[in-house]
Amino acid sequence: MFESLTDKLSNAMRHLRGTAQLSEENMSEALKEVRAALLSADVHFKVARTFIESVKEKCVGQEVLKSVTPGQQIVKIINDELVTLLGEGETELTKKKPLKIMMVGLQGGGKTTTSAKLAKFLKKDGFDPMLVACDIYRPAAIDQLESVGAQIEVPVFANRDSKDVPKIGQTGLDTATKDGKDLIIFDTAGRLQIDEPLIEEIKDLKARVKPDEVILVADGAIGQEAVNVAKAFHEAVELTGIAMTKLDGDARGGAALSMKQITGVPIKFSGTGEKLDDFELFHPDRMASRILGMGDVVSLVEKAQETIDEKQAAKMADRMMSSDFNFEDMLNQFRQVKKLGSMQSIMGMMPAMSGMKIDDKAENQMKQSEAIILSMTPQERNAPNILNASRRNRIARGSGVKISQVNQLIKQHMQMKKMMKKMNGGGKMKKMMKQMKAQGMDPSQMPQLPTESGDLGSGLGGFKGKLPF
Repeated sequence: MFESLTDKLSNAMRHLRGTAQLSEENMSEALKEVRAALLSADVHFKVARTFIESVKEKCVGQEVLKSVTPGQQIVKIINDELVTLLGEGETELTKKKPLKIMMVGLQGGGKTTTSAKLAKFLKKDGFDPMLVACDIYRPAAIDQLESVGAQIEVPVFANRDSKDVPKIGQTGLDTATKDGKDLIIFDTAGRLQIDEPLIEEIKDLKARVKPDEVILVADGAIGQEAVNVAKAFHEAVELTGIAMTKLDGDARGGAALSMKQITGVPIKFSGTGEKLDDFELFHPDRMASRILGMGDVVSLVEKAQETIDEKQAAKMADRMMSSDFNFEDMLNQFRQVKKLGSMQSIMGMMPAMSGMKIDDKAENQMKQSEAIILSMTPQERNAPNILNASRRNRIARGSGVKISQVNQLIKQHMQMKKMMKKMNGGGKMKKMMKQMKAQGMDPSQMPQLPTESGDLGSGLGGFKGKLPF
């Protein structure tokens, strides 16, 4: 979402190279570009103005430390201001059971899906949830909630015969309490725009069920209008938090940068994809790092720990150290990387790579490589040396690719195996893994990712050569 803003902020910092002291004069052009970058990203003009004034006040007259460049120093100041802008401080939900959460927002913002994502997310923390269908207007809204509820194995309370939303909410709450549920999420109706009937309905529902949290589900793609929507809902029902959706899209991101400043309501969650697992706590400091192109390794490692099978990863690490790396192992690597999300989302968490654009071609090439391996027999996957010309032709036909693409994948596998053998022979891989473990990192959970040139990073496996996707 923030790729354009990241690029423009990076360009603005280039004006300060070689500067000995940050002054109003030498910062003028840089801050002018920063302001333009914020406005072009749909940041509210009042927020952009306050942000620039605050950065200028903290920068002007500061001596540039010998150990850093002027660009690095102002990046630190801008990072701190972005953290404040995005909402420093407490962003977690109320810690109590039973916990009642009312989801509000406009139609099309993703309330129903986000309700299910939140239920699944909190289910991991030991909650026993129930979803309550309070949207009686949108066609198939109840059906959709029941569908996603079934996917995450969470019961849904619905009453298709009633039009009394507050009563539906109360009955749903009573049912959940009777069934021993300690998390009740109310999925309310939305409109294409704010209107009086919508506001009155959610006011009445809130008065009846007395929720502990009122979360606004805001579409990150609607720009500055999201700020006006947040203000209207906050004035009506006193929001306690915001869940931003579609942060994996190509929206400019201004809504996320403006909401906390304008409404005073913290962003608590972010939706990063269409899958029900693509949902996470919102960390202002981590998002600020992503915007400034510094990545978010902490979130990447946390995601890896949640999604990657530890036993399988440990087995993979042992095989890599013994240089016994075959196509079955390569297929497992592909699948583990896919569990982390799209290549674009992974790149956004990698330092110096968050501005790197991964097109659909890279994703398609990964699928293509997976198809080639799946067209091999188990024997061929475990013993690549038996892949003669006739076998390669059969694999190409089975996977729907050219014989040259099969040959390229086999060549890449040989290069990877050769490099691992070389590293292991000199003890470099063992030493590297020991260092990673000493720093509290699990080397088996660090997927091999491409650098800007398409190579595997030396710190993520040490292989210099093109990825097979």
